[in-house]
This record gives sequence, C-alpha cells and structure tokens, in this order.
Amino acid sequence: MSEAPPRLSLIGPLPPYRGGIAHFSTTTVRGLRARGHEIQALTFSRQYPSLLFPGRSQFSESGEDPVGALRCLDTLNPWTWESTARRIRDFDPQVLVFNHWMPFFAPAYGTVARRIDSRRTRRICLTHNAIPHEDRPGDALLSRYFFRACDGFITLSREVENDLRSLGIDAPLRCIDHPIYSLFGEGLARDRARDQLKLDPDRPILLFFGYIRPYKGLDLLIEAFAQARERRPDLQLLVVGEFYEGEERIRSRVSELGLGESLRLVAEYVADEEVKLWFSACDVVVQPYLSATQSGVAQIAFQFGRPMILTDVGGLAEVVPHEQAGFVVPPHDPTALREAILRFFEEGWSGRLEAGVARARGRFSWDRLYEAVEDLADLRPPG
Repeated sequence: MSEAPPRLSLIGPLPPYRGGIAHFSTTTVRGLRARGHEIQALTFSRQYPSLLFPGRSQFSESGEDPVGALRCLDTLNPWTWESTARRIRDFDPQVLVFNHWMPFFAPAYGTVARRIDSRRTRRICLTHNAIPHEDRPGDALLSRYFFRACDGFITLSREVENDLRSLGIDAPLRCIDHPIYSLFGEGLARDRARDQLKLDPDRPILLFFGYIRPYKGLDLLIEAFAQARERRPDLQLLVVGEFYEGEERIRSRVSELGLGESLRLVAEYVADEEVKLWFSACDVVVQPYLSATQSGVAQIAFQFGRPMILTDVGGLAEVVPHEQAGFVVPPHDPTALREAILRFFEEGWSGRLEAGVARARGRFSWDRLYEAVEDLADLRPPG
C-alpha cells in the first residue's frame, strides 16, 4: 500500500493576479506538486481595494489559471478569513505556507494562521519583505501580529532575515537565494530581439525593468544616464514598466534633459511572453534602487544571461558579486552610477560579466526553496 503524499496549503497571489509575487507563488505550487506533494492553492477573492491599488490593473489579461487556485480570501472581509481557515482545516495539511510581502496582509494572514492548529499543521511564512520599502506607522505592529503566529520562516536575503530578528522573531528560519525564474521562456539572439522591438542593432542599450516606484531610483538613473551621454551620445536607455506614481515628473525631467529618443519609455505592464524580448535586446540591466531586500528583476536578468549594474542596498550585492556578474555602486550616487555605465561599455566588460552570470546561475535553484519548506515542516517528498 503506497504512502499518501504530503499535503501542503499555500496562500498568496496566484493567477488571475499578476506581478512578481504571483509568478513566485505559481512556480512554487508547480514545483512542490512535481516533487509529489498534494497542494491546496489559495488566493484572494480581493487582494487590494481598487482605491488603494496604484497600478492600472491587478489582473493578468490572459485569464489563465495554471495551478487551479481557489479565490477565497478577501483582505477586507473577516468572514472570509474564518472561511479560508475552515477550508484549510478541512484539507488538513501538514504545512501551510504564506507568501508575505506587505503588512497590509498581516491582519488576514495572522487571523488565518491562528485558526490553524499548530500541532497538526506547521505554519511557514515565505517572507519576501519583513519591513516594507516604504515604511508607515503601525507596520511593525501589524507584521508582528502575523509573524508571531508562524512556526518558521524562509527568507530570500540576509537583509530580510535581519529585519525579522529586529522585530523580535526568533522562530526557526532558512535563508536561501531568490531562485531564477524560468516561466518567461527562452531568450532570443540579441539582433533578433532588437529587430522585433525596432531597436538599433549596434547601439549600447541599458534596461530598467519593472514596476516604477520611488524606492527603485529611476530619477537617479535618468540623471546618471544624461551625464553618461555627454561622453557617449550613442547610449540608449529602455525604461519598461508600469508607473505606480511619478509618471508626470519623470516625463517632465526626461524632456528637460533633452533625452529624446535616447530614452525609450514603455509605461505599461509587460505580458509574460514579451519579457524575453526586452532582456534579450539589452546589453545590461540597471537597478539603481534606493532600498531593497532582494529583487525578482535580478533573477530575470540571470535567466536571460544579462549582467547588471546595481546599488549596494539590501541583498542585491549578495546576488550580483562586483566585477563578476555585474557592477555594484553606492546608492544615492548618480556620479558613481554614471561611471559604472561608462566603464561597462568603454572597457568591454560585457563578455566577462555574461560569463560570470552563467557561472553563478547554479546557486539559484528552486529545489533549495522546496527543500527549505520540507525541512521546516519535517516533510520529505514521496519515494
């Protein structure tokens, strides 16, 4: 008689919701199922109220649901917190995994966790952020409410581990590197990608990619780029992502600096199947963040073999060692960023750093995440 597969419940953004955490949750569910676990995938019936969501849409246009997620948790309706906990108890999992990144979710998550018997189910927080990038009054209190109901934690950088400990959390913890995404498909030859995007095949191109928010430092990059063009007028910067705020200010500054066609602004959410075009077309990805924990954008760059220029904040430098897979510069320093951009192209670092990216890819296996979940829950996959 065969042994029943371990049962796991996972709560987090899943299709039809979009974005980096939804991508992460989807890959986690698929990977754990592939290891032989029976997975109950749960997502939000309402993630954010429309008035509080800064983007254009919370939902993917494809409408696909590759994991069969049940939409049951409304972050603003406590009745659904109770009913979601009841669904989990009925499934009777050995482990319940929460994908957490903002204190906004802590009341719902914390209540669900407290309705689950820890003697039967280990409650694990997969912690993308312990302290948000843009801190607000009450965030620490909300976060502790949820975190203190958890039996274990997985973090994706030492920065987040330190943040958890600073909040007084001393539960068992595993820190792993953020895995590399594979769901965006195979990369294209650089010339082919540029042809499809109508880009110059020979021009040096930088890419800033992802949701645009103040902590990501786009303002600083634009200043550094404008300075770099004084010496290298052939440079082109692609800014590709949906604005959460500040679009008018950014467009005004681009105009003031006279950047014209040297800065191509694609202010929209990029569909999954188009991500490979932008990364394949560029020479280097730039992340001038002012604060960070870790970055899913860096892992997409790794997927497509692109080196990075980024700031030494959070766990970014843990992932991209200086002069091996990219350049690391101080934050809030447009001069240092400018010099790194010029050095990358003028000293011919592209090939060396692409080789370093290829060597580093082995660190970022999804199996390390799945093993951390199994270890914290004292589970082993069948067989």
